[in-house]
Order: sequence, then structure tokens, then C-alpha cells
Amino acid sequence: MTSPGYDVVIAGAGIVGAACAAECARAGMRVAVIEAALIGGGATAAGMGHIVVMDDSEAQFALTRYSQVLWNELAGELTPDVEFEACGTIWVAADDEEMAEVWRKKKYYEDRGVPVEILDARALAGAEPNLRHGLAGGLLVSCDSVIYTPCAARFLIEQAQGRGATVRLGCAVVELTGRGARLSDGSFVPADLTVNAAGTWSPMLTPGLDVRKRKGHLVITDRYPGFVHHQLVELGYLKSAHTLTTDTVAFNVQPRRTGQLLIGSSRQFGVEETEVDPGILGRMIDRACEYMPGLRALSAIRTWTGFRAATPDKLPLIGPCPGHENLFLATGHEGLGITTAPGTARLLVDQLLSRPSAIPIEPYLPSRVYQESPHV
Repeated sequence: MTSPGYDVVIAGAGIVGAACAAECARAGMRVAVIEAALIGGGATAAGMGHIVVMDDSEAQFALTRYSQVLWNELAGELTPDVEFEACGTIWVAADDEEMAEVWRKKKYYEDRGVPVEILDARALAGAEPNLRHGLAGGLLVSCDSVIYTPCAARFLIEQAQGRGATVRLGCAVVELTGRGARLSDGSFVPADLTVNAAGTWSPMLTPGLDVRKRKGHLVITDRYPGFVHHQLVELGYLKSAHTLTTDTVAFNVQPRRTGQLLIGSSRQFGVEETEVDPGILGRMIDRACEYMPGLRALSAIRTWTGFRAATPDKLPLIGPCPGHENLFLATGHEGLGITTAPGTARLLVDQLLSRPSAIPIEPYLPSRVYQESPHV
């Protein structure tokens, strides 16, 4: 590389951009990260921080499992404020039909080397006494974990800085070209390669991207140590995550190291307002209380919203952008950006350096969503 500036400029210092910066710097590249606001802001700060293996498709499983392994390899280096907790996930089955799905997931995961355990109704009640009576059981995925995402992003940025990366905050990228990034203050940062890791803002930097905002709500409670022990997710969550047209809610509760509980989740398309929607929030809390009635007696201290960057096929865009020389994408992760950040970063740098990848990259290439090169 011969640029007088940087080898790579990354737009965005959310968890994905931060992971890309750390991985590029680890590979010996000269890196600049440009962020309009704060490290770990946007969707990163608004999310739950669940590191979870998902099986909606083979490609989703491959990326989430690969990334989870990378997170686990990194766990020993993470600073205490990242709050890495290997609490595991229990997928909760309400009835016999959902228990059939539990058995399917068990086979799928075990066939691919993921340790899981079936919980019958009695075992589920023993593992999580505050769940309501009458649930059929669940699937425990013990290798899943949770982190505090803003500090995780900061940790990754500090890793990059420790290897010489430059980080510039409070100045937005307004244009990405094959020669670098133009900033809102009129300056230009030259680079051989540019990476659009701007999440929901990525279409503003790369016209033609089919990345849409998907709004979500979260609630955090006061401190109630021991009320919940695992990340708890209803199996119906999968249906709510799949729909692309209707507003949905699902039971999803996470224990924090502080003793607080993070309660979700909701999904809305076509909504631009950042304000809390009382109707959606009420539905979300009602749903959570159907599974865990004792939540109604707890005190909530904050409610907020955030926007996920969603693609039509629910897979991220990782790789070169058709029609844009030297521009790469790392966006469109929807609700799995926290989980898949390290895998995304590794796959991106594999492509930047033309080195072999541990998993196939084809399912995530941006070229899959382009019938023709986007108009610039």
C-alpha cells in the first residue's frame, strides 16, 4: 500500500466498526476511525449485549458461532467494565409444540458442535424459579454470554489505538470514496481503502444500500440480584424477529452483573421517531410478565429506544461494495451486531488482505443484494 495517509479509514465506532479497527490494526494496517458522536453509541449503546448462537439459516449459524468462539478467546483480555458473563441462554418453550422446536434446535446445535441441554418443566423451574408455572421446558445453550456493549466497543477501540490506530470523534464522515473519507468539517482523510461501518447511517454514505431502520425498545430495572440467572428468550422470539412488516414484541430478559434486569424486546419498521412508544412498551412489558409475573413488582429506572440496521435477508453486508472501488461494507447486522462483530471484522480483513477465511464469505458478500451496481 502506497497511500500517504492510511491503509484503511473506517466510518463508525460502534461495536462493528470498533472490531474492524482492532482487527485491521492487529493485521499491521494503518487505521483511522471516524465517528460522528461517541465510541459505542447508536445501536451499540441501545442493545442488550447478548452473544448468542442463532440458527435461522446456515449462514447465520456459521457467523454467530464463529464470532462467539472469537469472543470467548478474547474473554480473558476484556476489562472488568465490559462485564463479560457466561450466563448461557435458555430458550423457553411454553407448550408441547414449542418443545418440539426445542428438540429440533438441540439436534441442530449438537450436530454442529454446540453444547446444549434439554430442560423439562421441572428442570426449567429449578433453573429459573421466577418463571411462571406451567411452561413446558426449554433449551439451555451454556456457551452463550452477555457483555456491556459500550465498554466492549471502547475496549476494542483501545486495542486498535494500542497498535497505532487514529480515532477521531465528533466529526461525521459525509462521503466515502476510493481515496478516503471526506468529513463534515471539510477535511479529507486519505486512505487506500475505506470501510462503511455506519449501521443505520450506512445508506447515507453509500447510496443504493438496502439497509433499513428497525426500532426497538428496552427497559432496565433497579438491582434485584438473583432474580434471573440466564438470558431468557421465548421461542416465539424467532417469529417476531422474522417478520418484516408488522410491529412485534417478545419475552427477552437479561441478567446484568449489577443485579439489574434488561427487559425486551420489540421490533418496528418504518418508524423514524426516537421517542418511546407507550403502546409498544406496554405490549412488551405485558409479554414479559406473561412469562415472569414477578416482574410487575420490580422498579424500572429507565426506558429507551434504538434502531437496528436491517437487510432484507437478515444477513449482514461484509465485503466489497459493487460499483465502488476500494469501498468495503460492514453493516446490516440488525439485532446481531454485538454477537457477530469479531467474526465480521475477521472476515473483512481476510478480504482486505486476500487471505483464507475460517468460514465461507459468500453468504455475506454485498454483491448478493445488487442486481446491478448502485447509482452514485
